[in-house]
Amino acid sequence: MKEKFQRFVAILLLIIPGAAATYGFLAMKDAFFAQFGPEDENPHILWGKMAIGFVLFVAGVAFIGGWIFFRDRKRNYVAPRFRAKKKRS
Repeated sequence: MKEKFQRFVAILLLIIPGAAATYGFLAMKDAFFAQFGPEDENPHILWGKMAIGFVLFVAGVAFIGGWIFFRDRKRNYVAPRFRAKKKRS
């Protein structure tokens, strides 16, 4: 039972940043394309929504990218320059 709960928590740790990155991308898209809408006479970009979307997108992608990088580093799948440095005795 403990192993199932740990796997569930691990999946949540990837789904939440992924959902945040997806929402951030959609918010940036909506903010950009709002200037082409017919409802306003003065076209403008929604800068607040664009900034929040950018922060969410970058944070989500950075978290998932870092998680993949450190997992691959632990399994020794990365290039030699990214491998952990060994201490000399």
